[in-house]
Amino acid sequence: MEALRAKVYDALKTVRYPGLNRDIVSFGLINEVEVDDNGKVVVKIELTTQDTNVDKILGSDIRSVLQAVKGVGEVEVLARHLPPKQPQFGGHGTAGTPEESLIPQVKHCVAVASGKGGVGKSTVTVNLALAMAQLGKKVGILDADIYGPSLPMMFGIDEAPEVVEGKIIPHEKYGVRIMSVGFLIPQDQALIWRGPMVMGAIEQLLRDVHWGELDFLFVDMPPGTGDAQLTMAQKVKLSGAVIVTTPQNIALLDAVKGVTMFRKVEVPILGLIENMSYFLCPHCNERTDIFDTGGGKREALRLGIPFLGEIPLNAVIREAGDNGHPEVQAHPDSHTSQVFRGVAQAVANILP
Repeated sequence: MEALRAKVYDALKTVRYPGLNRDIVSFGLINEVEVDDNGKVVVKIELTTQDTNVDKILGSDIRSVLQAVKGVGEVEVLARHLPPKQPQFGGHGTAGTPEESLIPQVKHCVAVASGKGGVGKSTVTVNLALAMAQLGKKVGILDADIYGPSLPMMFGIDEAPEVVEGKIIPHEKYGVRIMSVGFLIPQDQALIWRGPMVMGAIEQLLRDVHWGELDFLFVDMPPGTGDAQLTMAQKVKLSGAVIVTTPQNIALLDAVKGVTMFRKVEVPILGLIENMSYFLCPHCNERTDIFDTGGGKREALRLGIPFLGEIPLNAVIREAGDNGHPEVQAHPDSHTSQVFRGVAQAVANILP
C-alpha cells in the first residue's frame, strides 16, 4: 500500500499548475491522498483561485497520470475552493496561511518584479523605497535576487550584518532597512543553487531578519516567473506587485508574463512602471524617445492596471547607483526624483 502511495505522489509531481512551471505537490495544493486495497485513489486538492476551470484541468491531468501508474484502479479527484486570501487592495493576504506570517510587523509587502532582466528593476526598487521613506513611511528593502544581488553596491555596503539572539539585524542607510544575500557572501562568489535552496534562502531572509515595524517592505525580485516569485506568493502575504518594464515591445511582452503570473497566484497588481522611458537632455531639456514611446501606458490600459509613471533614462541615475548614493537620496530635487516620489505617492494611495 505504501509503495503504491509513493508511486502516486511521484506521478502527482509531474502535474503542473495551469500556466505555471510548478508541480502541484511542491505548490502545496495536495491536501490528502487516499489509497485503498483495491487500488482506488482519492486525491483531495485545495485551491485559492475561484476559477473552476483550474480544478477541471487539474482533475483531468491528475486522472490521466495516475491511470498510467501500475496498480492504480479508479481515480477520484476532489477539489475544495478556499476563500481568496486577498480579494482586494489594502490587506496583507495572498497565498500562505495566517499562521505562516514570516513578517508580522510589516504592514505592506510589495514585490517589484519584471518578466525579464535588464529593465533596471533594482534601480527602480531602491529609488522607489527611498522616495517612500521621504514621504514619512517606515521602509525596508529585501534583495530576493539570490543569483545577482545588487543592493550591496547600490547602497555602498560591504559588511556582514550583525546577528543578535539568532536574528539578523538589517543594515540601515538613508532611513531604509536593507537586507541582501550579497551581505553574507564574498562579492565575487557565484551561488550555484537549485530551486529549493533558493526558496529556502528567501524564506530565511524573511523569517530570520529582525525587520521590526515597517509600513512597506519592497522586495527586489529576480527577473522571470520562477521559484523565487512563487515562494514569495506562497510564503508571504503580499499586498501587491509592481511591474517594471521598458517601452520596447519585447520588454512589454515579458512584463505581461509577470502580470499573468501574479494574477494566477492572486497577488494584486498595483501598477506598471516604465523605466528608461525617454532621454531628457541635461543641456537643452529636450526629450528623446530612444526605446519607442507610450508602450507602457498602452499596455497598462490593455491589462486594466494603473500606470504609475515614466522614469527617464539618465546617466546620473546609473552613476548614483554605482557609487552607493541612489538618485532620490543624492539629488532629491531632480526631475527624476520628483517622478519617483510621484510613483511612491501613487503606491501609498493604493495601500494606505
